[in-house]
Amino acid sequence: MRHPARTPEWQGTVPLPHTPTRVHIQWTMATNETVTPHRDRRGDLLDPATLAQLGGIDIIARQVVHGFLLGLHRSPNRGFSAEFAENRAYQPGDDLRTLDWRLFARSDRFFVKQYEEETNLRAYMLIDISESMAWTSRPRLPSKLWYAKHLAAAVSLILIRQGDIVGLMAFHERIVRQTRARGGKVHWRMLLQHLHALQGGGRTDSESAIKDVAMRLKRKGLVILISDLLVNSAATAKALIYLQHTGHEVLVFHLIDPGERDLPTTGETRFVDPETGDSLQVSVADMRRQYRDAVENAVADWTTTLTSRGIAYSTIGTDEPLSRALRFYLWKRQRLP
Repeated sequence: MRHPARTPEWQGTVPLPHTPTRVHIQWTMATNETVTPHRDRRGDLLDPATLAQLGGIDIIARQVVHGFLLGLHRSPNRGFSAEFAENRAYQPGDDLRTLDWRLFARSDRFFVKQYEEETNLRAYMLIDISESMAWTSRPRLPSKLWYAKHLAAAVSLILIRQGDIVGLMAFHERIVRQTRARGGKVHWRMLLQHLHALQGGGRTDSESAIKDVAMRLKRKGLVILISDLLVNSAATAKALIYLQHTGHEVLVFHLIDPGERDLPTTGETRFVDPETGDSLQVSVADMRRQYRDAVENAVADWTTTLTSRGIAYSTIGTDEPLSRALRFYLWKRQRLP
C-alpha cells in the first residue's frame, strides 16, 4: 500500500495538444523531498521552492534584487548606468558616488563622471490572474501566480530604484485591478499590497484585456505581460501587436510549470477543462511524446509570431531562479529608445 505522505494526488493545468483551452491533469507522483533555505546564497539564484520559505513578498523581492544587482556589479557587463558622457570638476554638493577615482589617482584632483540624461521610463505590469495561474504540479513548487507576483515585485523595485515609474494591472476576463504608474518607495510598498492580494480565478480573455490596456494608457511606455498564455494564441498575439502599434514597447514573460512541459512517465492521466467540466482519460505512454511536441510547437509559434514583430518574448520555467527573467528584462530595458 502506498503511503499517503509520499504519494499525494493533485490536479494540474496543461494545454491539450492542438487546442488553446485549459485542462486539468490529475496524476499520482511520489515525492519525499525536503527543502532547506540557503540564506548565504544570492536570492536571485535560489530556486522558487526555497525562495518561498524566506518570508513575505517584500523580503523576497528585496533579497532577489539585492543579489541580482550584486551579480551585475561583479559582472564586466553591468549595463545599468546611463551612457558615460564626460568628466567635469567636482563641486560641493555633487554625489560622491560619481567621483572618478582613477582620474583622481592620476591628477590628484577630484572629477565627477557625467552621464547622458535619460527620460524616466513609464512601465506597466500586466498580470494574468486567471484560474490556470493558481496551479502547480508539485506540492512544494509555488504556483505560476506566486512566480508572477514575485517577478513583478522584483522588476518594479528595479524600475523604481532606477528612477522610473511603474503601474500595475491584473486581469482574467477583464481588468480587475489597476494602480497608476508612479515612483518612490511608498508607491512600491502599495504595489506589494496589491500584488499580495491577487488571487487566481475566472476565465481568461487576454485579447479584450490587452486592447483595454491600449485604450487606458494614454502615455507610451513599456508593457510587461506575465502570463501562462493558455489562451487563444492567434487573438492574443494580434492584441499584443496592436498594443505595440499604439506606440508601446512590449515584453512577454511566458510562465510554464515543469508539469506543463512533460507528462508523467507512466500511468493514466485525466485531462479536465475547468471551464466546462469536460474530461478525457488517456494512457500517458500513448501520447507523452505527442504532447511534448505540441508544447514545443506552441512555444515556437509564440516565439516566431512575437519576435518577428519586435516584441520581446521569453519562456520562464516556474522552477527556475528569478535571475534569468530579470536579465531578460534588463536586456529589453537597454534596447529601449
